[in-house]
Amino acid sequence: MKKALVISAIASNQGKTLLTMALLHHYKKSVRPFKCGPDFIDPQFHEKIAGRASINLDAYMMNTEQVAWIYSNYFDRDVAIVEGVMGYYDGMDKGSSAYDIAKIIKAPSLLILDAGGSYITISAILKGMCEFREDNTIQAVVLNRVSSKMHYELVKKHIEKEVPNIKVCGWIKKGLKTLSSTHLGLDLKELEDDLVQSVTQEVLEHIELEVLESVMDVSVRCVSHYPFEKVQQRDALCALVKDENFSFMYHDNLEYLKELYCEVKIIESTKDEAIPIDADIVIIPGGYVETEASYGRLKNSVVFRESLKRHAKSKKVYAECAGLIYLGESCDTKEMSGILPIHFELTNKRERLGYYKCELQNREIKGHAFHYSRIISAPETDVKLYKLSKKSAKDGGYKQNKVFGTYLHTMWRTEELF
Repeated sequence: MKKALVISAIASNQGKTLLTMALLHHYKKSVRPFKCGPDFIDPQFHEKIAGRASINLDAYMMNTEQVAWIYSNYFDRDVAIVEGVMGYYDGMDKGSSAYDIAKIIKAPSLLILDAGGSYITISAILKGMCEFREDNTIQAVVLNRVSSKMHYELVKKHIEKEVPNIKVCGWIKKGLKTLSSTHLGLDLKELEDDLVQSVTQEVLEHIELEVLESVMDVSVRCVSHYPFEKVQQRDALCALVKDENFSFMYHDNLEYLKELYCEVKIIESTKDEAIPIDADIVIIPGGYVETEASYGRLKNSVVFRESLKRHAKSKKVYAECAGLIYLGESCDTKEMSGILPIHFELTNKRERLGYYKCELQNREIKGHAFHYSRIISAPETDVKLYKLSKKSAKDGGYKQNKVFGTYLHTMWRTEELF
């Protein structure tokens, strides 16, 4: 019997990542991490802690059978830890909340609730969460920012009285010493093994793992039918730019490319590596190119830039977000590759966040976008990006000959993009 758990809360910043991190480290030898939704940052933390790739489960970009297939295909360990997104029900209007994902994969859910400055009200919140949708998979709770064992016992007593079917698995004390002098969660470089070990010990100190594990037993449904378009491998070379600047890539996208092309060669722009002359397509994922540190790594990559420009004259290039910016002429005063006649600027506010559709040559492509830059100058294009239920935007992407760049991050197995 395998074990699985979806970790969620009532909102962001409640402790999901903290508990996820601790459990991934605790089950490190036997865990596969997953992430609900289109996030890129949390999966990088998961991978660094667990030592294996974290898999995104997104029910907006994929249908339910496709999500179930991805889950069962990658659930190759004894334990699956699935980190939710925002609050438990947030995103259900798009069919891709932690609640939706938990139902699709038939995994129990745990809510981590902030108990700071409260006790009886926690029971009311939990009861409301459990009654909001009767088919939820909520089975357990962990209390965060608890001031003392007495405080915990008080909250626990009221939960057991008002929501008796929910297992109270323990608590995390407020003001953890290991977090007092670090900005954990903001920089992968901070995740040294000693720090992760210390945080794990503090987080799990008052959590009853036997109680938690009692709700984690699952039977994973094997999805034998491949619910995507059948992959026909091409006798072609794909050059994938993947490095510190271009790192925003869903792990399944990488695995898909390996199935689609007979050879996938990783190119690191930051090492000034050249695009192979015999490459049939170049793919550039999202990441960072507009910041000072990132641009500093790129501006002297002359061999990479010139080889990309040579390739783009006659062959395919596909780029997402930061990749799109790099294909342009400039971002503020920073010179880019100049392959596409586009100028960008970096703004102080978020330009776009959410699920969108890209309209490309009478096709609709689903994806997610999150960026602070915008196009300030570009010739007309047939590429449009628009958000569900909101007005259309004119700067979604750009296509010129065989070069296509877009702000949209997509799951390539679901779309025929290449």
